[in-house]
Amino acid sequence: MSTIKFNKTGDFSKTLKFLGTASKGIQIKDLDKYGNEGVAALSKATPVASGATSNAWSYKITKEQGKTTISWFNSNVVSGVPIAVILQYGHGTKNGGWVSGRDYINPAMRPVFDKMADSAWKEVTKL
Repeated sequence: MSTIKFNKTGDFSKTLKFLGTASKGIQIKDLDKYGNEGVAALSKATPVASGATSNAWSYKITKEQGKTTISWFNSNVVSGVPIAVILQYGHGTKNGGWVSGRDYINPAMRPVFDKMADSAWKEVTKL
């Protein structure tokens, strides 16, 4: 009969430190920075006719049940229609036509999201 033996050396200190750091997440002050960067990026990228939509961007940070969320909003609503949304996705017209949307939100926010991800990764990989 064969015998299988295992030897272990070392410990899990680096793993435990990584998980401890990861559980703390990005600090709220950093999220404020990214919130403002997102507002600036969205405002700059929003198609401008009157400027009402590009000037109506804001963000909100919510923290609940161990989860922190950052959300961006646009408050320019005309007759119940969120203008930022119809600029992004398009809309029908009164005479049955269609105005195509223009994807301006995703390209504007991609650099902000990339910075957030890089920052979070650097934070959790500090050893």
